[in-house]
Amino acid sequence: MKPTAPRRLAAPLLALLLGACGEGPFDIESGPFPRHLPEGMTVIPSPEDNPLTPEGIALGRWLFHSPRLSSNGQVSCATCHEPARAFADDAALTRRGVSGRPLARHAPALINLAWMDGLFWDGGAKNLESLSLAPLTHPDEMGNTQLPLMMARLEAQPEVVERFEATFGPGSLTLSNLLRSLAQFQRTLVSADSRYDQWRRGEPGAHLAPQEQRGLALVQRHCAPCHGTELFTDNAYHNNGLDPDEAFGEDEAESRGRGRVTQRPEDAGHYKTPTLRNVAVTAPYMHDGRFATLEEVLAHYRGGMVSSTTLDAAFLQDGQPPGLPLTPEDMADVLAFLQTLTDEQFLTEERLRAPQEP
Repeated sequence: MKPTAPRRLAAPLLALLLGACGEGPFDIESGPFPRHLPEGMTVIPSPEDNPLTPEGIALGRWLFHSPRLSSNGQVSCATCHEPARAFADDAALTRRGVSGRPLARHAPALINLAWMDGLFWDGGAKNLESLSLAPLTHPDEMGNTQLPLMMARLEAQPEVVERFEATFGPGSLTLSNLLRSLAQFQRTLVSADSRYDQWRRGEPGAHLAPQEQRGLALVQRHCAPCHGTELFTDNAYHNNGLDPDEAFGEDEAESRGRGRVTQRPEDAGHYKTPTLRNVAVTAPYMHDGRFATLEEVLAHYRGGMVSSTTLDAAFLQDGQPPGLPLTPEDMADVLAFLQTLTDEQFLTEERLRAPQEP
C-alpha cells in the first residue's frame, strides 16, 4: 500500500448501497445502512440466500443486543462486544459469559466483517451465517449447549415470535433465520469514517498532520505484509512471534491457533490478522489480550519477538533477531497515525446500539 493522494467518491454512496441491498427508498440518515464504505469498496457483499434488508438488519440488531439468546437471560452478544469499543471487550479474557469463567481467547473487535475471509482468531467460522453458533452454544459464553432447548424457550416468548414473523413471515422462528438476521446486522458494522478516511476521500478540511503522514508511510513500509489494504488486514493468519514452539499445544488446543482448524503443523501459532481500524479503542491486544497498550505492541515488534519454527518470514532478517527496525521516533509516528483510524461515528452510531424498546 503506497501513499495515495486523497480523492472524492465517484458516485453517491446511497445508490451503491441500494444496488447491493435491493430496491427501496431507504433513509440513509436514520436507516440501517452505513454512510460510507472503505475506499475502493462499492457494495456490502452478502450471499444470495441472505440479502440485506432493512427488516432483517433490524431484527439482527435487536437479537444482537438481547439477553434472551443466553441460557440465563442475562448475556447478549453486546455484553462482550461493546459498540463504544468498536464491538470489542476491555478484558484480556472476559468473564462476562454465563459461567463467569474466563474465555480462552480475547473477544475480538467486530469491524467490516462483510469483507472478512474466515472469522474468529483461528478462522474456525467460514461466514457470518455460521459465526454466531459458537458463542451461542459455548458453555462459558451464552450457554445454549442444547439448541432445541434455546429455540423452545424463544418460541414461548410471543414478542420474539412476532418479531420473526414480521421479518420473515409466518412460522419463521427458526435457527436458520436467527443466524441469518444476526449475520445481516453484523454485515452493517462498517467503519469507514475516521479522519484517515475523510482525508482519503478528500473531504473539505480533512488532513493528516506531518507526523501522522510519517506514521502512515511507516505502516505502509513495515506493516503492509499483514495490514496493507484499506481494510488494514490481509485476512490471513500469521505467527507474529508471541510464543515459542512448546507453547502451541497439541490436538484441539486453543493455543495452536490456525493449526487447531487445519491440523497442519506449519499453522501452529498462527492467528488472524486483526484490523488496525479503531485500534486505539480496542485494547487489550493479541488473541489472548496480553498487551494492554499500543506502546507495548510496538515494543514487542521492535525487540520482543520470540523465535519459533512457524514464525512469519516477514519478521526475519539475516543475522538479526526477529522484529521490525523501528526507532523510538518511528514508534511515536506510528502511534500518531493509528489514532487517525478511530471512527467516532462508528463508535457512537445510534443505528448500531441497542434499539429502544416500544
